[in-house]
Parts: sequence; structure tokens; C-alpha cells
Amino acid sequence: MNNTVIHPEGWAPAKGYANGVLGGDGTLYIGGQIGWTADQVFVEHSFIGQMEQVLRNILAVLEAAGGTAEDLVRLTWFVKDKKEYMANQGQIGQTYRRVLGRNFPAMSLVVVADLLEDEALLEVEGTAFLGEK
Repeated sequence: MNNTVIHPEGWAPAKGYANGVLGGDGTLYIGGQIGWTADQVFVEHSFIGQMEQVLRNILAVLEAAGGTAEDLVRLTWFVKDKKEYMANQGQIGQTYRRVLGRNFPAMSLVVVADLLEDEALLEVEGTAFLGEK
């Protein structure tokens, strides 16, 4: 199978990982995205602010591979604070729809003790199907 590494234009280099890998069958695997910008800087420090950046990062990887939000088939969310997630559900839905529209792929949510980047409040990975090459 012929795989292609996906790296959105203008993003700082990914060190030791790929932001996305497009398989020869058209499946796009989106590596865990956190709430930093293309320059790997945390501008937002609230859960909702980071969540919006995470979703924008996922969309950027999708678009760099030639896809759209409608191509998403799975998202896995890793959050550090269950109470914060539960307290923000209304805003989470509004922010999600603003960035990714009304496409609701299969999703899982996992509460984790920590993430590699200390400032990160959540991480989301995904899978999309862009059709066969």
C-alpha cells in the first residue's frame, strides 16, 4: 500500500510523528491534535478555546489531504478533566458545529490523567475516508 504523509502548509515540523497519513485506499488517519497553533504555540488556555483550535487543526489536516469535514468517519477525544467537559457541553456542541458543521462521525471520549504537552487540555484524533486514489 502506498501511504502519503500529510502535513498542512505553513505548519511547524512534526517531530517524531505525522499529523496525518493517507493510505492508498483513501483512508486518512489524523494524528492526535492538541490546542496549539500551526507554530506550536498555545494561544488559548480555556477548554473551549483549545477545543476550537483542535477542531481547526483536524480540519486543516483534512483539507491538506484533499478532504472536508464531511469525510470524517471517527473521532477519539482524550480530555484531562471530565467535570470541565460536562460543564461545557452546550458550548462544545456550538463550537463543534461552527468548525465541522453537522457531520457527526462515530466518536469516543476518554478521560486521561495527562497529555504529553503540559498546557494541552484535550487531544483529538480522527479517521476520514476520502475515497480510493
